[in-house]
Formats: sequence, C-alpha cells, structure tokens
Amino acid sequence: MPDTPLLDQVHLPADTRDFDIPQLRQLADELRTETIDAVSVTGGHLGAGLGVVELTVALHHVFETPKDILIWDVGHQCYPHKILTGRRDRIRTLRMPGGLSGFTKRSESEYDPFGAAHASTSISAALGFCAARDQKGESNKVVAVIGDGSMSAGMAYEAMNNAAETTKQLVVILNDNDMSIAPPVGGMSAYLAKQVSGGAYRNFRRFGKSVAEHLPRPFRNAARKAEEYARGMIVGGTFFEELGFYYIGPVDGHDMDNLVPILKNAAAITDRPVIVHVVTQKGKGYAPAESSADKLHAVVKFDVVSGQQSKSVSNAPSYTKVFGTELIKRAKLDPTIVAITAAMPSGTGLDLFGQAFPERTYDVGIAEQHAVTFAAGLAADGMKPVCAIYSTFLQRGYDQVVHDVAIQSLPVRFAMDRAGLVGADGCTHAGSFDIGFMGALPGMVLMAAADEADLAAMIATSLEIDDRPSAFRYPRGDGVGVEIPELAAPLEIGRGRIVREGTSVAILSLGTRLQESLKAADALAARGVSATVADARFAKPLDADMILRLAREHECLITVEEGAMGGFGAFVLQLLSDKGALDAGLKIRTLCLPDVFQDQDNPAAMYATAGLNAEHIAAAALQALGVEATRAVRA
Repeated sequence: MPDTPLLDQVHLPADTRDFDIPQLRQLADELRTETIDAVSVTGGHLGAGLGVVELTVALHHVFETPKDILIWDVGHQCYPHKILTGRRDRIRTLRMPGGLSGFTKRSESEYDPFGAAHASTSISAALGFCAARDQKGESNKVVAVIGDGSMSAGMAYEAMNNAAETTKQLVVILNDNDMSIAPPVGGMSAYLAKQVSGGAYRNFRRFGKSVAEHLPRPFRNAARKAEEYARGMIVGGTFFEELGFYYIGPVDGHDMDNLVPILKNAAAITDRPVIVHVVTQKGKGYAPAESSADKLHAVVKFDVVSGQQSKSVSNAPSYTKVFGTELIKRAKLDPTIVAITAAMPSGTGLDLFGQAFPERTYDVGIAEQHAVTFAAGLAADGMKPVCAIYSTFLQRGYDQVVHDVAIQSLPVRFAMDRAGLVGADGCTHAGSFDIGFMGALPGMVLMAAADEADLAAMIATSLEIDDRPSAFRYPRGDGVGVEIPELAAPLEIGRGRIVREGTSVAILSLGTRLQESLKAADALAARGVSATVADARFAKPLDADMILRLAREHECLITVEEGAMGGFGAFVLQLLSDKGALDAGLKIRTLCLPDVFQDQDNPAAMYATAGLNAEHIAAAALQALGVEATRAVRA
C-alpha cells in the first residue's frame, strides 16, 4: 500500500474519477476506517454507513456528482458520502451543536441535493429532479439509493408506478442489506447482471423487439412476456419489469470489480428507468458490527478496538422501557391487547412486548399509514390495539388517523414516543407537532406524561377507553426517578392535578416540563412571588374546572408545553376566551417551542434555546406581572 493514503488525496468526488479498480478498493478500505473512527467519537448511525462504503465510492466514481444528482433515502448511511464530498474535516462534528447533520441536508453541501431523514422519499424526489431536468432539456443523470427496508413503504411503490411515465432516464439503486429479497449472490449472478446491463445484450434485445413489432399483436405480446419472464427466471426482477423498470441484479455491493462496470452500464441506459439490485452487508468490515444483532445500527461513543459503547448511568428507567414494561403487565390481564409498530420494535419498547407476546405483536415495516388503518381494523373487531409510533413518524399516517380512526370513533391507542425535542437527531425527528394535530380531532383523548408514574397511569387509562381514540405522549430519554405502582390506576378523563398551591402566579404544565415548572416556582418564591403549579395531564379534553379556577384565583397564568405553536396553549386560550375569563384582565403567557426548526444539540441546550427551562418560565411570570427581574416583589 502506498505511504500516502488515497483518502488524503480525495477532496471531492472528481478526484476519484481516474482511479482504477485496485485504487477504488483501497479508497473504500480507508473510507471505512475513517467512518468507524469518526463515529466512535461522535456516536450516530454506524452499521448502515459501513454497508455502503464500496457503493458510495463506486457511485461517486461513475457519476459526475454534483452535476449528476445523487439522493440517499433516509440519509443515515451518508457518513461515507459526507467524507468524500468535502466534509471530512468536519466529520467529527456529526450530530453535534453547530456541526454536520446526521442526515443529508441541502443547506450543508451541493452534494446533498435533497434532505432526508424519514424513509422512502428518494424515488419520488428523484422523479422530481428528472422531470425538472427533462423540462429544461438537460442531460445529467439522477440516482436514487433506497434500502430494502424503505421499500416496505407504499410511497416507494407509488413513485415507481409513476416513474416510467415521468422519465426515461432514472437509476434506482436498491440497497438490499438484509437478504430479504435476493437469493445469495455468486459469480454467476454477477456475470449475468453484467451481461444484461451491457450494450451487446441490450442491442440484441432491441433487435428482438423490432422484429416482434411486425408480428400480430397476440404473438407480439407473448414474445415480450416470454423475454421478460425468461430473464426474470435467471436474474430476478420480474416485478420491477412490470413497473416499467429495466432490472439489473443482484449485484454484490462489496465487489468493486463488478459493481463499477455494472453502474457504468446502468448509466448508459436511456430508454427506460433502471433499477440496480445491490446486495450489501450492514456493518461490513467492522467485526463488532458484523456480530451485533442490530449491526450497530445506532451507537453512542465507543471504543474502536473492542466496540464497547460508553453508556450513561441512570437510576431511572427510560420512558420507552416503562412503556414496554407496563404494556406487558396489562396484556397479561387482557388477551385482547395487541401491539403494532412500524419497523421500530426496539425504538418503541415493543421488542420487550414481542418477546412476551410474539403472537400479539405486529411489525408492519416502514408503513405508518398501513399501521394506523390496520390498528383501526383490529379495533373495529373488538381488539385493543396499541399503535406505538414515534411522534415524528406518526405525521406520515395522519390522514389515516383522521379518516380511519377518528371519524369512526375507533378506540385505537397511540403511544407517541420521542415527543418534544430529541437532541442529536435534530429537527427531522423532533416530536413537535402532535399536540396540535392530534388535539384538533373531535373525540380524541390526548394525554402527556409528566413522569414515569404518569405514563403508567396513561397507558392504563387508554386501555380503559373503548368508545373513542386516545393518545399519550412521552419524551426520549430517562424518567425522573419516581416510583411506579405495581399496577397503575387509570386517570379520570380530562382531570389534571394541582402539584403545589400558591396565590399570585399559576404555572400550568403539560408533559415533562413539570419538573422545570416546579424549579421556576422555587425561583419565584425566592423573589417573593407565590406560585401554584398544576399538571394538566390532558390536552384534550381540558380540565376546564381546574383551568378556570387557576384563571380566577391568580393574577397571571403561564402555560408550558413541549410542542409547537397551536397546541396546548392555544387550547387553553380558546377555553378562556369562550368562558369570558380573559375579560377580567388575566395576564397570560403561553410558552411553547419556537416557530423554527431547531438544529441538533443536546436536549438541555435545545430546551434552553426554546425558552422552556425554569429560568425562562420564571422570567415569563415576572414579565407578565410587570416586575423587573432585578427587583424583588411582594407576594
């Protein structure tokens, strides 16, 4: 190996265009090492990126990015791509404040033409780029890379169904890293893939088609189907052919000798969209990842030699684990309880439930729309479905929540994990909007847990509701350390609780800002201001009696929530307005997430930026009272 690493010579993808195959292999090896080292420092998504190192090198070698458009689906596998596209000097700022995003991001680089952090968007976006190119009379290539997991989502098939009618020039790379579609790849399949993608075969095929065009229609159709199915029997891909794609594969995504010429052949096909089926190994080239059950999909900082991750120590369980554990308790008592997830069993805690009740656990893949309507069908026939989906991903199934669940008043229970701000994953994964969009629905019961015990009670509450849908939200991370009853009692629907009594200011919290609200009350007390602290628990239906009492008995009311504008604070204002409570001169402030998409940071810093920590709550109360922060006031 040369003394100077090839990666040090590559500042942009154009620097790889003259490399030969051995050099590309060496570059891939160095790129894999650099990726592992960088993620060991920052944490992040590791396994997916390691699986596409050779593919990343080959794509940037074959295609003239950024003139040629390269779109990565989800984007969690894009770290090697970022290293090759001028961001190597910042790669150890991944997912850090002010650093590189953990996903593709348009504002970050011209090599990221389309931002993505949710699955199954790449083919649709690529078609948009194709249509724009064709309208402008340009000739650049457009490539979409999509994983086999993302292909479980309907949006991918909607795009593929539309592709042949939209453009003749599109390359889709199906990155199959789970062996879920293809048979094992060997020398013969690689040989055949190279042959069917080459010019000689395609010329012969065109000649055959031209002959067949002169045959009577029945014979012409028979000849076309015979050719497609014969090729499908050998190399697969009949389904894609039926959608209008030219199928190439399966191809070993780590074999540079075959991968590069096949991609070049695919780029030369201009008479129809092409799909190249590439089989890769998630976690490839790093033993701890290859041996891990999840291929080290997502990691915190780790030791490169051992693969041992640095785990934080907490005395409190995570909210996710509380959810999974409590649901198991309930399911032991009620055989009608079933659980649904959309490709996130471990992320939602349903892996625990699945171990206890495998026959009552349904993982529908990356298909949130289907998950919601599937749950609606279960509810319609008397089961008690709990649909566990991250708040940010539930956005993808909102029409189904409205049309299939809420309008029919079906008792689907939505467990919305990752509510509020989520830290390093940034704005694409923040659960900012669910209070507003779920609270807008007639008949919905919407709860937000202030702590672990609250969450346990809300799970019990939702399972008792059998005449309408319900939802409960809870954040990422660990709880506050409160004791959880052996079997939590359900809450009274639409009833909050007074946590601390005061006289001057009322702080009405929804969700886990309750702890900060109590700290704010302490700070106010130190300034001579007496504060009541209340836990709303329900965003819908509101505890109207409690809220009107707070408005009547206090000079100032502060609402606090971990959600966007138009949520809990807006609901409270609507109630106060309807009841005429604002006419008496009540001073009110609604504290919520700012009207921006916040970039990644640690959660504490993000909430400080959002103005939702104790000091901000106290300051809002003082400002509403007309008191300067530097002047003590009388209770």
